[in-house]
Amino acid sequence: MYIPPHFEQPDIEVMHDLIRNRPLATLVTLGSDGINANHIPLHLVPELEPFGVLRGHVARSNPIWCDLESDVDTLAIFHGPDTYISPSWYATKQETGKVVPTWNYAVVHAYGSLRIIDDASWVRSQMEDLTTYHEAAFPVPWALSDAPGDFTKKLIETVIGIEMVITRLSGKWKVSQNQPPQNQASVIQGLNASGQSEAISMASLVNAGVKNVR
Repeated sequence: MYIPPHFEQPDIEVMHDLIRNRPLATLVTLGSDGINANHIPLHLVPELEPFGVLRGHVARSNPIWCDLESDVDTLAIFHGPDTYISPSWYATKQETGKVVPTWNYAVVHAYGSLRIIDDASWVRSQMEDLTTYHEAAFPVPWALSDAPGDFTKKLIETVIGIEMVITRLSGKWKVSQNQPPQNQASVIQGLNASGQSEAISMASLVNAGVKNVR
């Protein structure tokens, strides 16, 4: 990924936050027919240093687990907020007119070897961790144990576990750092005025800047 220095996100915890908040990864692998991309929610285990571990599961019918070049890194891409930036929002438009549209976004790339785990107990534990994390915000969280035991047993038999120890982590926060302060302020105003959730999230990123986004 091309990352100009002013768009680089160096903070591991900030990148971990994006992974936790936007867990649906584009998982890019290399198989016998070339490059494959699958969209899979991955659960981050950050305690395992230095960059953490990603865990998930896929259907056994998905060839990703049995058609995999083991000596080539896997890439998991996590997308944060993204939005169109109108040149009309720039304060300097009135001064020079020298403004053009762009697109702001935040993204994390995680690299590592993908390990296949054909173990029902491991898969059940991974499902429990995933659902416990995402159900925590609900008034009455659902748990895997709420479903009939024979039902979950059969379900688990149809999937297989995947795990990636992250060996490299790259973050790109393109959030108007290349604009003068007056344009950053007017972009924030324009994004908030749109009322769209992605735009409001991006306004927060522009306000915080790349170095201190948490």
